Amino acid sequence: MKNTTTLALFAATLIACNSSNQKEEIALDYPETKKVDTVDTYFGSQVSDPYRWLEDDMSDETAEWVKAQNEVTFGYLDQIPYRNKIKNQLEELWNYERVSAPFNEGDYTYYFKNDGLQNQSVLYRKKGKDGAEEIFLDPNTFSKDGTTSLGGMDFSKNGGLVAYAISEGGSDWRKVIVMDVASKEIIGDTLVDIKFSGLSWKGNEGFFYSSYDKPKGSELSAMTDQHKLYYHKIGTNQKEDNVIFGEEQKRRYIFGGVTEDDNYLIISAANTTYGNELYLKDLSNPNSPIVTVVDNFDNDTSIIDSQGSKLFLVTDKDAPNKKIVVADAANPASENWTDLIPETENVLNPSTGGGYIFAKYMKDAISMVKQYNYDGSLVRQVELPGVGTAGGFGGKKEDTTLYFSFTNYITPPTIYSFNAEAGTSEVYEASKAKFNSDDYESKQVFYTSKDGTKVPMIISYKKGIELNGSNPTMLYGYGGFNISLTPSFSIVNAVWMENGGIYAVPNIRGGGEYGKAWHIAGTQQEKQNVFDDFIAAAEYLIAEKYTSSEKLAIKGGSNGGLLVGACMTQRPELFKVALPAVGVLDMLRYHTFTAGAGWAYDYGTANDNEEMFAYLKGYSPLHNIKEGVEYPATLVTTGDHDDRVVPAHSFKFAAELQSKQSGSNPTLIRIEVNAGHGAGKPISKIVQENADVQAFALYNMGVEEL
Repeated sequence: MKNTTTLALFAATLIACNSSNQKEEIALDYPETKKVDTVDTYFGSQVSDPYRWLEDDMSDETAEWVKAQNEVTFGYLDQIPYRNKIKNQLEELWNYERVSAPFNEGDYTYYFKNDGLQNQSVLYRKKGKDGAEEIFLDPNTFSKDGTTSLGGMDFSKNGGLVAYAISEGGSDWRKVIVMDVASKEIIGDTLVDIKFSGLSWKGNEGFFYSSYDKPKGSELSAMTDQHKLYYHKIGTNQKEDNVIFGEEQKRRYIFGGVTEDDNYLIISAANTTYGNELYLKDLSNPNSPIVTVVDNFDNDTSIIDSQGSKLFLVTDKDAPNKKIVVADAANPASENWTDLIPETENVLNPSTGGGYIFAKYMKDAISMVKQYNYDGSLVRQVELPGVGTAGGFGGKKEDTTLYFSFTNYITPPTIYSFNAEAGTSEVYEASKAKFNSDDYESKQVFYTSKDGTKVPMIISYKKGIELNGSNPTMLYGYGGFNISLTPSFSIVNAVWMENGGIYAVPNIRGGGEYGKAWHIAGTQQEKQNVFDDFIAAAEYLIAEKYTSSEKLAIKGGSNGGLLVGACMTQRPELFKVALPAVGVLDMLRYHTFTAGAGWAYDYGTANDNEEMFAYLKGYSPLHNIKEGVEYPATLVTTGDHDDRVVPAHSFKFAAELQSKQSGSNPTLIRIEVNAGHGAGKPISKIVQENADVQAFALYNMGVEEL
């Protein structure tokens, strides 16, 4: 086979036990990845980057490398005897009808539905209460292979028009199409090259959206750092769209949204993933100026609703767990805010609907919901179906019925209708999943991290499991960007548990489970806390006899891929299997790709100062792979056109690991072709990827049969 990356092959051997306890040797021949003499200098320190050429995603040489690596990986996976059984289990359990909560727009009620194994969920509608069900928008018709997905939508104020975005091949770049709701005819031309954008209508005449100037050539190697907010008037060409904000103000992220009463345009602008400026424009006066609400990036603040000139904001300014304040649109600066719902010991994430504010709190990553009037008076604490995650409670002011979902790690999501006046709820759409929650157990524990910090973790498994240290265990984590991991059901995890596995999720620092302080404790030169928390979770599971190092896999995606990469290079002996997905693995260059520089609030950059460079280099997974070390059996996963965390991270990490891995553990990379960061991935591809991941993990734990 011809390969321009030089297919001089070297062999590694995996030892696996078969049912007769004899050794079966499976040879792995990795493509030898070419090295180049690329050296960067940081504050006088030279750092080699021999696989820099793999950053060029458009080169034939990189394409050949991808093809060669996939041949080795899928050749290996094909030999795992129960791989297809896991795939069949996933398909069987996934194959049930799923229906979303309904929402009203104009004369219609809309809802998403998937008959089971459809690659993309379909948007249905009914006219009035008793109208016939019809398909309104079917993303499965967007492309033959199901890789084009619906990427967001918004209806005009009267519900007569809809603007919807589509994503092709998982890309963050979107196209936007406008449709007449009654006739389902396309209105005007398709808008193109839109990225990191909401869609928000002003009346029925047009809508706001955001984008960058699209780079020429490789979309993965170019930085996109000047976002702009545009207004598109229906019936005009996209080239005529006016820039509302971002031409003179250079910001990396800009979003615009119109309040429900159509009175105000709210503009949020930021340069990193935390902290934003906030601006306001009175839409009732076309000549009104853009007024500053927040003029620094020190806090996260957003406007959740308005009543006349009264604005309702949620902020972590002087309130790390967030609070709700009131401002007057005529003088909205922060010094004039008054508290409406004060900060509590639990983290707040509010929504509005039915004329009420719903204060959704996290208590140790578990949901608690309180209902308030707009004067700040408590109406009630909403009774939830159990211990888990409740999402929803949003809607228009005139809605009398709201909806919320409830789930946890062993409870498939059920949708409830909620009477906002009476405070009562009932099942609207029970889950049809063929899963018996009574057969499983999920419990929360608290363990101690390296520096004495108490960290919660939820451990889930099938009842009757013996805690003898021999259970295959999947430890999943994220730990960054103020993102909270709350309990939720997953078909993938259900199959893992059905096959005797334990699934454990610690709420490590860097996330938002305990507010701003918890987040900050896992950023920049405190990032090691995140890895220490995850390592301590593994040590707890081993000490308490849930599993052992020989039966323990670690898994995470994106920032979680960084978590896995850092932990496997710091404590390789602690884990048997490592599964870094779409990971940020080159911490010295991450900020040079696409919008990567926006992650600097969490990470810092190697160009900041010598101390920050040294800290990043000290844990960067790519730069901490050492010769002569036996690393866990590793399956790196990525998409060849991921334009958020570019695949070069995974490519370079896999090449370096293959060149230095000692011992018999396999080091493979699975590269999904025509795929991005993960959003909108068709179910058929999700099923196959997770079958491969679980089969790889179990096989390398020595599981002989299922």
